[in-house]
Amino acid sequence: LVVLITPQVSSLLRAILSKVFDEVIEVNLIDSADYIHLAFLKRPELGVTLTKLHCWTLTHYSKCVFLDADTLVLANIDELFDRTEFSAAPDPGWPDCFNSGVFVFQPSLETHGLLLQHATDHGSFDGADQGLLNSFFSSWSTADINKHLPFIYNLSSNTAYTYSPAFKRFGSSVKVVH
Repeated sequence: LVVLITPQVSSLLRAILSKVFDEVIEVNLIDSADYIHLAFLKRPELGVTLTKLHCWTLTHYSKCVFLDADTLVLANIDELFDRTEFSAAPDPGWPDCFNSGVFVFQPSLETHGLLLQHATDHGSFDGADQGLLNSFFSSWSTADINKHLPFIYNLSSNTAYTYSPAFKRFGSSVKVVH
């Protein structure tokens, strides 16, 4: 397991993380500073989520599964490594977009550079990483259904109440809560 941290993380927390993770990698903070879109989203704290773009620099790995810090893995998810880039679960708020809390990717400095350039040239429609990644991987919703992860890999914690019968039926199969 690898965790990306920013320079602001204390030495005490770094020591704790190094006991849990195989690698603790420091990366620079990337903030969209897109206060207009973030205000519309009512989530001003999400501008710094662009920092996750650094995951594409983990080129000593051939494939990775990204998990947001606010996810909870409930069961083994090794089968996600059988998926291709860019695999993600639909976002419950707009299912033609994916939720960027859990995704399968292939580290690549080229992709990292293209993502940073895309951020500079086009920004993010929500001011955060999810809008940017959905814009960059814009064919996700239509190009290959195999890149759509089942919702059990990224169950939004506030979604259980919107379709209770489905949660009752499939909830015991959930592998990642976000």
